[in-house]
Amino acid sequence: MRRSSSSRRSSGTRRRSESSRFDQFGFAFLKRKEQKVHHRSHDYSYPQLSSVRVKELCELLSYWNGASFICKSQIERFIRMGIPPSLRGRVWKCLLNIDDLRETSDFNYQRCLSDVRGPLVDLGVSEYGILSAIATLSDTQNDLDLNQQPSSSCSEPCYSVDEVGLFRQIALDLQRSFPTHRSLMGDDPEAIEGQAKLFRVLIAFAKYNPRVGYSQGMSYIAAVLLMHLGEEEAFWALTALLDKPKYLNELFELDISKGHLQVKVFEQFLKHRKPRLFKHMDSAGVLSLHFVMPWFLSLFTSLPCWDSVLAAWDLVMLQGLPAVFRTALTIVELLEPRLLELSDEGSMLPLLLRVPVNVAQYTVLVPALWHTEVHDWELKCMKSLVMDESHHDPQRELCEKQDDASSSQIGTGNERNDPTVSSEGEKTTEKGAVGLLTRVMRTAQRYLFSRAGVEDESPQTPGMSSQRRSGRVSRRWTSAPLTRAQVRWKNQQRSLGGRVATTPVAVQASPDGGGAERSDQTLKRSAPVGRTVHRRSNHSIIHHVRSKSNRLLRNGKGTSIQTPDLPSYQLSSTHPASSVSSCPPEQRETARMALIRELSSRHQTSVPFRNVRESKLI
Repeated sequence: MRRSSSSRRSSGTRRRSESSRFDQFGFAFLKRKEQKVHHRSHDYSYPQLSSVRVKELCELLSYWNGASFICKSQIERFIRMGIPPSLRGRVWKCLLNIDDLRETSDFNYQRCLSDVRGPLVDLGVSEYGILSAIATLSDTQNDLDLNQQPSSSCSEPCYSVDEVGLFRQIALDLQRSFPTHRSLMGDDPEAIEGQAKLFRVLIAFAKYNPRVGYSQGMSYIAAVLLMHLGEEEAFWALTALLDKPKYLNELFELDISKGHLQVKVFEQFLKHRKPRLFKHMDSAGVLSLHFVMPWFLSLFTSLPCWDSVLAAWDLVMLQGLPAVFRTALTIVELLEPRLLELSDEGSMLPLLLRVPVNVAQYTVLVPALWHTEVHDWELKCMKSLVMDESHHDPQRELCEKQDDASSSQIGTGNERNDPTVSSEGEKTTEKGAVGLLTRVMRTAQRYLFSRAGVEDESPQTPGMSSQRRSGRVSRRWTSAPLTRAQVRWKNQQRSLGGRVATTPVAVQASPDGGGAERSDQTLKRSAPVGRTVHRRSNHSIIHHVRSKSNRLLRNGKGTSIQTPDLPSYQLSSTHPASSVSSCPPEQRETARMALIRELSSRHQTSVPFRNVRESKLI
């Protein structure tokens, strides 16, 4: 009995000593020298949620609906407060929509693993001893590369040169992926099982998506997923992150130029948000590719404070690729004062690749992260700028054609004020490169119109409330807004004690240049009831109509222009003078005089009054 009790005590103390070797996230406590080498801090400052909040989060995850706006807003609120480590796996599973992805896919994870074990057995390698088999895989790959044929020891081997190279590359990266974490460290059973799980997940993804295969950085992402999810769930989470365009699809493409494109997009962000820092780093010879690509491919797992890393991952699961740029910009912004003090590349790059603990800690990085905004439309704008500046990009001409088409659709009344557009509405050649602001605005307008589903939307003039949908305009009565002169005149009439009446003047709608109709308008003009309305003289009427016709001709369309106390007119579709702007130059004066006579006769026509109580602003 004493021996059994003593053995139990010894086993309990051994477990406590083993658990004391690791922190709450599973990273081993190392000596100061080793800690500096691995760059890992164990001082965590993430907030602890109350039991009530944890219960609310569990209820939210139990009835989770990824398409619900309420669920997304609530989960964002909890991410701001801080996700408990015990519930982080469930939150990621819901945000990535793993269950639906697994149900809709034809890929079978277990069948894939059984197919992979055949080549491993043929090579004499076990998935539970993959680290010790690196030498065997290297020798086999060298023999295959030299002979271009399988070894003679096996008549019909079930492995290929590509599979041997894939096994070897993944085995090499297993040694580099979190060597201080308990699930991958040493020869313990837990570490051996963790290495085998990581190997199987990476092999399965390479088989699932052979177009992408395997690349460095995937092992870090898959290892973090295995820390919070089961093996098969981690595989489908990795698939969602690397396959969906919302997340990291463009970073892990087989074409490495797409990854470099994202680095250039980050340079555009840095250039416009931190111009002084960008100029300083550029003069020192620091390339964004040297520090941004490691951040993106490992998804910031190199940061020393693991609670900050998981908080950044929570935001990436919620927002996708914009959160990746958001985190990178936040780190650069926090390091800006120190970077401006340095003057050479040799001192800047180590600071960027090994972010200090006082910058990466939760209480510093995460609040700054939530104050940094990066939207999806900004990414599209910056990507368009990068593609415009690239002279060898095959999509450059396509983007320029889209810019020309969007500018012809959007610009309807401001062409004469835009220096980049001619009077005919066509884009002219600019001096030098295209203006940066112009390109950003065009890209943003294309993005907004594509989001709204509107193709031929054009800005309306003030007082016009028509809405276009697929080339049609809804006809409804509107009222022009009262100007200050009209309001002042009405107040003077009320102070005189006169009752105010309104005179509705209906204006006919004229066809647009492309055949689309403009909405009708009603102008309400006030006058005292029971008194004689003093008409203007013919001279003032002709002067007013002449100025209005000139404005119509300058605009090139029958757009109504409001004046303080006179009604706004549009050309009648039945009147021959409605096409004055389309007349030859030698006949325009005759058409203009016909228009003046017609409008002056309309203006002198008496219209019955209506009491203001019966009138209603529409």
